[in-house]
Amino acid sequence: MENNHIEDDHDHDFSHTNTPMRSDAFHLSDDEKIKRIEEHFKGIMETLGLDLEDDSLKGTPHRVAKMYVKETFWGLNPDNKPVVSHFKNKFRYNEMLIEKDIQFYTNCEHHFVPFFGTAHIAYIPNGKVIGLSKLNRIVEYFAKRPQVQERMTMQIANELKQILGTDNVAVIINAKHLCVASRGIKDNSSHTTTAEYSGKFDDESTRTELHRLLVLK
Repeated sequence: MENNHIEDDHDHDFSHTNTPMRSDAFHLSDDEKIKRIEEHFKGIMETLGLDLEDDSLKGTPHRVAKMYVKETFWGLNPDNKPVVSHFKNKFRYNEMLIEKDIQFYTNCEHHFVPFFGTAHIAYIPNGKVIGLSKLNRIVEYFAKRPQVQERMTMQIANELKQILGTDNVAVIINAKHLCVASRGIKDNSSHTTTAEYSGKFDDESTRTELHRLLVLK
């Protein structure tokens, strides 16, 4: 069973696309955060009844804390936002540019379990173009934080619109959620699709052309 439920931009209030953060989110250094998370996770493991004197478990609290701060959630810190340089569209290319099947791995903010999949990005240049690898870096940045797929889709689109200076941007994300596959309903076959269209991509013919090109090998 595949659940390709598509949600587009007209159903959302863009003022709520920011990741919910406390005002003091960056008062602690990374090392201080790792130390605090290590103690908290140690408490969780002990509460579960695990023996942290065991060779296999005693280093787990520190490993988890370091992973959270340095790997899994590094996208929470705006200092880590990739620097994206753009170039003049000297070729005057004015058709859509598509980067598809950008792989990402993130964590659902509701249960802190992974969801992962692919993002497809398209834009129609308006005097500026950016390097293709930068599209991957933008996706990775917004994936490396506790996420909701709808929000992540809009965050990527909004970032691209700002960088490119155009509303002609489309973002489609298809993901598998382990909170659905490994708990609750335990459906291991469904996927969720979200889409954000703006500018010329609001035009039905442009959107149809995008979908046609996405299925080409």
